[in-house]
Amino acid sequence: MPSDSELVWSSDGGDFRPAQKQGAKKGKRRTQAADAPGPAPAGSTIKVKRETSGRKGKTATTISEIPLGEAETKALAKKLKQHCGVGGTARGSSIELQGDHRDKVIAFLEKEGHRAVKAGG
Repeated sequence: MPSDSELVWSSDGGDFRPAQKQGAKKGKRRTQAADAPGPAPAGSTIKVKRETSGRKGKTATTISEIPLGEAETKALAKKLKQHCGVGGTARGSSIELQGDHRDKVIAFLEKEGHRAVKAGG
């Protein structure tokens, strides 16, 4: 056994690695409460519309005018994709979901404390 080896793990005392050698993710875990978007500011309304243009005839649900920061918008997009069971993306201050899910999205956003309306024709 080399003389410069360090004890990494033992059932007696747990993890002996110095803090800087541990993975970057271990010390920076976020709680779910920090990821959860808060209620929308007064007077802001999220627009939910169905689009097909530029998508070779395929339908997409677009959520725009989201009054959240970029990180909160990405977290909201992840929750919406899981809720609707579809793929999608967050682009800037808008979210795109595959398929027509306007009613589900509006119900979900209102349950989360946001004000959402159908937009477009």
